[in-house]
Amino acid sequence: MQPGLCIVVSPLVALMNDQVQNLKSKGIKALSLVGGISFDELTTLLDNALYGNYKFLYLSPERLQQELVQNAIRKMNVNLIAVDEAHCISQWGNDFRPAYRNIQILMELQPFIPVLALTATATSEVLEDTIAQLNLKEAAVFKSSFARENLVYQVIKENDKVARIAQLLQQKPGSAIVYVRSRKNAESVASNLNNLGISSTFYHGGLHSKLKNDRLQAWKSNEISTMVATNAFGMGIDHPEVRNVIHIQLPESIESYYQEAGRAGRDGKLSFATLLFNEDDIRIAQKQYIEASPSTGDIKTLYRHLNNYFQISYGEGEYSNHSFNFNDFCNTYSLNTLITFNGLNTLDRLGIIQLSKEFGRKSMLKFLVSSERLLKHFDQDMKLSVVGKTILRMYGGIFETKNRIDLNLVSKKIGIHVEQVISALKEMEKLELAEIQLHETDASLTFLLPREDEKTINPWAKDIDSLKKKKGSQLGAVLDYLNNKEECRSIQLVRYFGEELKQKCGLCDYCVSIDAKEVNVEDISEEIINLLRETTMNSREIAQHINHPEKTIIETLRLLLDAGKIKLNQANKYSLT
Repeated sequence: MQPGLCIVVSPLVALMNDQVQNLKSKGIKALSLVGGISFDELTTLLDNALYGNYKFLYLSPERLQQELVQNAIRKMNVNLIAVDEAHCISQWGNDFRPAYRNIQILMELQPFIPVLALTATATSEVLEDTIAQLNLKEAAVFKSSFARENLVYQVIKENDKVARIAQLLQQKPGSAIVYVRSRKNAESVASNLNNLGISSTFYHGGLHSKLKNDRLQAWKSNEISTMVATNAFGMGIDHPEVRNVIHIQLPESIESYYQEAGRAGRDGKLSFATLLFNEDDIRIAQKQYIEASPSTGDIKTLYRHLNNYFQISYGEGEYSNHSFNFNDFCNTYSLNTLITFNGLNTLDRLGIIQLSKEFGRKSMLKFLVSSERLLKHFDQDMKLSVVGKTILRMYGGIFETKNRIDLNLVSKKIGIHVEQVISALKEMEKLELAEIQLHETDASLTFLLPREDEKTINPWAKDIDSLKKKKGSQLGAVLDYLNNKEECRSIQLVRYFGEELKQKCGLCDYCVSIDAKEVNVEDISEEIINLLRETTMNSREIAQHINHPEKTIIETLRLLLDAGKIKLNQANKYSLT
């Protein structure tokens, strides 16, 4: 609203790009300084910000280290400095990024400009530390309650999660998000839900931008009811009519769970946030978040391998951009993929590299000639034969439609390098035997600092150790939430963020179970008997027709069985005796 430019510091490229795109769609001039741009491009963008009547300039804290950027900012007519995801500056924050300490430079370059810091998930400890780290004098704090009165929190122990998801969505229809931890799970759960008659699609970081946008729009317009997604489904998600958010694997922290669960019920109507778990999930989470959390030594080794992989000389490499094949990199140095993946995220968070992740992309292939003609050609060309016949054994229907193929898996099956597989496929395309769409890399990596090996990592050693310890305490808080069956879920969540609720929500699984103890078992028995007069049903089907907690229904069924009033057949369905 004021003359001049607002500078926004943001931790994520995807978030910056999303907000710049949204501003442009509203006719507001905005630009961002992301990694991987040339010196000439950077100069042009800074000139645009200075003289082009722009209203918003988005940049990462790492960019503030560059003298060219600092000199340009000093000359700008700045009206506001806004720090997005401000909890990143605190070592106690969920997404601590040491590079956020660089934000102090902005205050020195523009000392008389007001500063606005924003966060959705700061505990009291993080809030105090954020104010101190930003050196905000007499800061005015505007804080809304963490309580969401229209949101029903549920924790359910469940082995058959897909069946339970279907039940929850049928009971409370409307738009839904199902959060999973892997791309493979996103695809399989969406497929299983579609088979059960629930219109679903999946969303993860390995999809093309157009496909992501098409699926997002289909979901927001209610063409598709359920989005099964990894946490990549978070940027720019603004759909007010989400009735269900279901997590089927444990989140890494209460902060991330609260943020993702909070995408339900933004229109103020009653909505549900459900966490499904079993004992395996606890074991997997400990392995994924704690055992696979890299040490300082792991990070030093990883950083050295990265520089060698891209042949970067000592003292060079700053702001150089590279296409990155994750699997090939791990295979080259025999690295543990999970520790390496977490290590790359740590290097990104520390501001040493910038990673644009597209892991898991698959290439597409369709054979254009008949199987007889193809095999005849393979008989005459052994190089193509080995690759082609391996693909034929691994993938069905490849003559009728394009199939997604995993180049690394094909190379492992044959025992040759992935580049040799790609070369053979390109030769098949040239001979018009096949139509291919290759994804030879799965990420883009930008080095933000010159190579100095251990000297580059040493200043961050304490921060790396802190990140590893914090992972343990965050998972501990999630497990406490999971196992605390003696207290209202809303009370537990808001207390984590330093707020006390005076009364129970009356709606969560704990509150409902307390109320259920006061329910007359004879009334539930009568409802069950009336249902079974019409048809046989299993316990899940009965629960869909009776508005009582499933645990109470199962206990009542057991009492009715013991009393000989109902019986159970071989299909696990109840009927009257």
